[in-house]
Amino acid sequence: MSHITVLAIKNGLASSITIPLEMIRAADVIRRIRQRGAPKNHIAIASHDGKPAVMTGGISIMADQSVAQIQKTDLIFIPALWGNPNATVKKHPEICTWLHQQYSAGASICSVGTGSYFPAHAGLLNDRSATTHWYYFDDFQKRYPKIKLQRKRFITHADNLYCTGSVNAVRDVALHFVEQLFTPDIADEVAHHFTHELKRSYESMLLADEEKNSHHDEQIIKIQEWLQKHYKQAISFKDIAQKFDLSVRSFNRRFRNAADKTPLEYLQEIRLEQAKSLLKHSNLTVAEIAYEIGYQDTSSFTSLFKRTNSVTPKEYRHLVRTKLFNVDTE
Repeated sequence: MSHITVLAIKNGLASSITIPLEMIRAADVIRRIRQRGAPKNHIAIASHDGKPAVMTGGISIMADQSVAQIQKTDLIFIPALWGNPNATVKKHPEICTWLHQQYSAGASICSVGTGSYFPAHAGLLNDRSATTHWYYFDDFQKRYPKIKLQRKRFITHADNLYCTGSVNAVRDVALHFVEQLFTPDIADEVAHHFTHELKRSYESMLLADEEKNSHHDEQIIKIQEWLQKHYKQAISFKDIAQKFDLSVRSFNRRFRNAADKTPLEYLQEIRLEQAKSLLKHSNLTVAEIAYEIGYQDTSSFTSLFKRTNSVTPKEYRHLVRTKLFNVDTE
């Protein structure tokens, strides 16, 4: 079983550690329900001195032990830091030293937002891709010029070092780790409970495809989140522009600049990804799936699916269910 450490650091954002903590614990419970007698993964909350850490919201996180007491761990989550992240890092050189030791011994590290200052200060991110909270981009790049700062990405990963640019993105990385530590089926169930309607938050695809870019236009991010929640509905982009106080022209221009695709293309990707999941995991007919994801016309859905995936929905279902779709050929 794996040993997982969640760091509790004074003035950190509690949500940035409770989200992965709750998702991994949920996965552990699901596995033990399915597999009677299966041992627990060991999940430890550690502070620099083993004492409770008061987070930014006034929430006191109880620590199980100090970082010095943890000799070996497999996965470490570092919370986002409120205020001046550099000042917090300088107060805790022992955490930087410990992170370096654990990484050298094989641990994976995931920092949330400005938590990336810790592995950066420890020298772990030198010559590697990383990100942080957008507000600190310039400061981060100035302090750590050897790091390949990715300003257009919410999630980066290089050699078992993961960084997220926001608290929301840690959910996607946590889901990635759940699939690694447990099984894809357990990850699907955890996703169902924690990520609402989509089996995978669309942003989580960044983990699988380094060529996909994210961005930091907060207004467009809000619109993307709205589309992810309401993709089943009949969508009027004119109404969406009005809802978010944008002209249609400004909405289309900003969306394309930020997402590198039109709003319609983005909506179609969301719907088709959900369709693929339903084709793989459900017994709904193609017509029922088309309706479920927001298409009234089954033939239009089928044509779009084939144009995008080079196979019809029925062919795709057959391929993924017989485990031939991703077979490597030499």
